[in-house]
Amino acid sequence: MTFRLSSDAMRLAIPALSLTLLLAAVFWLQPRAMSYVGLNLLFNLAVPIALATIAQMIVMAVNDLDLSMGAFVSFVACVTATFLRDAPVIGVLILAGAIATYAALGVVIYLRNLPSIVVTLGMSFVWGGLAVLLLPAPGGQAPDWVRWLMTVKPPLAPMAIVASIVVALVAHLLVMRSSLGVLMRGIGGNQRSVERAGWSIVGARAAAYGLAGLFAVLAGIALVGLTTSADANIALRYTLLSIAGVILGGGEFIGGRVSPIGAVIGALTLTLAGSFLSFLRISPDWQIGAQGAILIIVLALRLMLNRLEKREKRR
Repeated sequence: MTFRLSSDAMRLAIPALSLTLLLAAVFWLQPRAMSYVGLNLLFNLAVPIALATIAQMIVMAVNDLDLSMGAFVSFVACVTATFLRDAPVIGVLILAGAIATYAALGVVIYLRNLPSIVVTLGMSFVWGGLAVLLLPAPGGQAPDWVRWLMTVKPPLAPMAIVASIVVALVAHLLVMRSSLGVLMRGIGGNQRSVERAGWSIVGARAAAYGLAGLFAVLAGIALVGLTTSADANIALRYTLLSIAGVILGGGEFIGGRVSPIGAVIGALTLTLAGSFLSFLRISPDWQIGAQGAILIIVLALRLMLNRLEKREKRR
């Protein structure tokens, strides 16, 4: 038991070390960033990415993968910039229906034994089409309360950092401490054992997908609060960013092994990587490849850690 705790701590230390090294490099390249305003600019878009990463992590906790995350967040952003501002009741009903649809997807995938990758990939076109119907061209406007919430200035740290800490703590309590979280991770680790224990797999998967949909909705709302408007393609990159954030944070594709705090740290690392590469004057065309290189390096460190863990167990 002691070794397991130390192993989990070591797995969390890798993304934390990656973020620390990146932050130190940014401060070295641009000392002016070491301030309240500088940190706010560096992590300005971290909150919606962190929320989308948590949503993806919940889906991965039950051994599934969501390829519609970016399109869904874009759809939510379009709803937020239109209905949620001009007709709040209708906007809330639409978002609630979207969350219910997410929960239904979890049920359909399980009952029909369908690959989650195929189903969510198909849904990405549905969400993308609905987003285009709402906003054929970039436009809309963020609700005043959303804009205020995302631009408020806490006294000690920028809103982006404070909100990221809150997201990490809430997700940790939901996924790692609550009975629902234990059930979700149990399904990812050994679904047959959970079913034999008398738990409803259908209900648990519906709850997992519904919870993921809720975090994705919050991501879309937060994104509009920062950009003040929306676009049907505003968050398409969030699909890959959310998956990379979970992996950077110590999560795995199978086994229900996830880390909410690590996932948020991974999202912050990906957000900071863009600024770091810009300070290095690397062309935006090469930045995606450079971010991939960072991901490969972290995965290599995790592979070394896993090998050391296996050696310790053999002893």
